[in-house]
Amino acid sequence: MRTVVNSLPVFETERLMMRGVTLADAPAYARHFVDYAVVSELAATVPWPYPEGGVADYITTQILPHQGKDKWVWGLFLKDKPDDLPEELIGTVDLWRACTPENRGFWLGRKFWGKGLMTEAVTPVMDYAFDHLGFEKLFFSNALGNERSRRVKEKTGARLLYNAPKAFVNPAYTQHEIWELTKEEWRTHRAQKA
Repeated sequence: MRTVVNSLPVFETERLMMRGVTLADAPAYARHFVDYAVVSELAATVPWPYPEGGVADYITTQILPHQGKDKWVWGLFLKDKPDDLPEELIGTVDLWRACTPENRGFWLGRKFWGKGLMTEAVTPVMDYAFDHLGFEKLFFSNALGNERSRRVKEKTGARLLYNAPKAFVNPAYTQHEIWELTKEEWRTHRAQKA
């Protein structure tokens, strides 16, 4: 049986431990998230400058009431850390039932970019979505020009469907890419990588 934290199964990858986000994670969440380099890649619905106490408010009002029901938010934690350091959230992977226009989002603290951690993190989430939550397909989105986010989709077998206008925190981004991945495509991709 899987360990469950805050209504979600705990996942372990080669380098990460992933569990449900809790209010106790708010300080580390804020430390890595409230950074223009991170927030600038997100939709304009995310406020910038980010409000004081905004992370704790977001966890309390947007994550916890929906966790494990129609929304699933895993915190990412490095497994390889000194024993005397506390567990620290460095990013999240979000999955939600309603397609608006996507079903999954993620962010990762800037100092962890370029290491393949997000590709590693989304893998068990997609397995869970298809094998346990009953999704038949997932839609993803990223700013046109956000190459790091685009590569995660490419490396996990998603197909680019189209581009459309969208406002982002960074005003240089004016369109987003919409991607699709079906359960069958994911299983084929996983088999090829095995």
